[in-house]
Amino acid sequence: MIKSMNIAWWVQRWSELHPEKIAIVYEGDRISYSTVHRQAERTSCWLQSLGIEKGDRVAAMMTNCPEFLVLYLACSSLGAIFIPINFRLAVPELAYTLRNARPRLFVFCERYSDKVEGLALNAALPLMLEAVLPETDEPRKGKGRFLDFRKDSSLFEGQVPFLTPSVGPADPEEPHVIMYTSGTTGQPKGAVLSHRKTFFNCLNADIFFKLHFDDVMLVTLPLFHSGGLFIQASPILYKGATLVIHPKFDAKRTFQDIQHHRVTKFLGVPTVYRALLQVPSEERGDLSSLKVSAIGGEKTTVALLRECSRAGFPLRQIMGQTETSILLWASEEDSLRKPGTVGRPVFHAEVEVVDGSGKRVAPGEVGEIVVRGSIMMKEYWQDPVRTEETIRNGWLHTGDLARKDEEGFFYLVDRAKDMYISGGENVYPAEVERVLRKLPGVEDVAVAAVEDELWGEVGVAYFIVKPGKTLEPLDVEDACRGKIARYKWPKKIVFCDQFPRTALGKVRKGELVKHFKDRVQEISGT
Repeated sequence: MIKSMNIAWWVQRWSELHPEKIAIVYEGDRISYSTVHRQAERTSCWLQSLGIEKGDRVAAMMTNCPEFLVLYLACSSLGAIFIPINFRLAVPELAYTLRNARPRLFVFCERYSDKVEGLALNAALPLMLEAVLPETDEPRKGKGRFLDFRKDSSLFEGQVPFLTPSVGPADPEEPHVIMYTSGTTGQPKGAVLSHRKTFFNCLNADIFFKLHFDDVMLVTLPLFHSGGLFIQASPILYKGATLVIHPKFDAKRTFQDIQHHRVTKFLGVPTVYRALLQVPSEERGDLSSLKVSAIGGEKTTVALLRECSRAGFPLRQIMGQTETSILLWASEEDSLRKPGTVGRPVFHAEVEVVDGSGKRVAPGEVGEIVVRGSIMMKEYWQDPVRTEETIRNGWLHTGDLARKDEEGFFYLVDRAKDMYISGGENVYPAEVERVLRKLPGVEDVAVAAVEDELWGEVGVAYFIVKPGKTLEPLDVEDACRGKIARYKWPKKIVFCDQFPRTALGKVRKGELVKHFKDRVQEISGT
């Protein structure tokens, strides 16, 4: 194994070079690199005592906390495969993920004990070890019999794991993490990500964020997703900088900690920035320490970029997915100079736009974004069919439709699977959403297809209207007139209080259609 491609080794090196440098700030605790390394080593020993070996899976369902990262580092050290799990999953979704991954060990926060106890995880072979991370030092109450992560791992304080090439990481192409996609439809897929991929993702983030040893990164995004783990936490540990971790996002606390900790780097999704903009200006504090603020994870608008810039968050954009992490980026200037762009390819990857036969399309033509290079996933876990559908001739097919201009900037059109056909014509919901989002009083909008006897499929526009504002069905027709072809106009409308979303803010359109099917209004003019 090339040690420089293993995140556990990065932390070890910083613990040797700058042992007292603060690695993690969490709820008032300031944890040094030497302490994080020591905790990771004892956790590695604990895992070995449980029989965890290279290639075994270890799942973690935790809120953002230091123990999450310590377990991540311990698995990296041993060559065990770390599986971060979304704690927002419903019981059936959680059961599916665990059945699919079949980890040897499942570690979870105590607050999720009731959910886990109801799963009957060990009703089938092989048995799965279960460990709880207690909320406090008080004796744990509950019906289940779980290992105690904090207490049991502490018994190995001062010990060093036994590692050789045969029982530890030996090849950077070996699996490092299985991260389940936050797909908007269907069952999640487990993207198998190698140590090499983690390393090159960190190199890309290093360039994008202009990272430095003295940086302070505030993490409010969940660590169980790519944004928090691979775009923020891992690159900061690679650089020997400092993470300020919040267990969950809170807009006012975000402003307070940016000022208090002199935060230099920050990443959020549009939903996060919209919440930050709702905080009264007199309660926002000093943002002068911020050097880079980034946005990604879902669609954004030039209006939001400009509003954030005025508020002290000049934004540079990123676009990516679980299977690749960051694949496109745009500077603050380019984001405003080229409205709608999602940027140009990251440094360590090849990114192209191709047609259905895999040939590059001309500038301005719509095609699918494909990626090749060290930032690609290896495969989907135990799913060779979908792996072959996604990785073809060495290129990973993202499912994102885009066009590229003469300067190489990409413009997202839509997800290929979100496209629907109405009356024989292709309709891309994102194109319609861009038009409807300009309506006065619209907080957010999503367009999805439903079956129709006449047209095959028609579009339904789902609106969240700003407080105190109103919107009439015919206003939708007026907004579309002259802007997009008539066959693209939504035929129906629904008013919502909120949208069902993934952890990174993407609208779950399948759930949207299902949940609001009884509130659909016809737009008579269309």
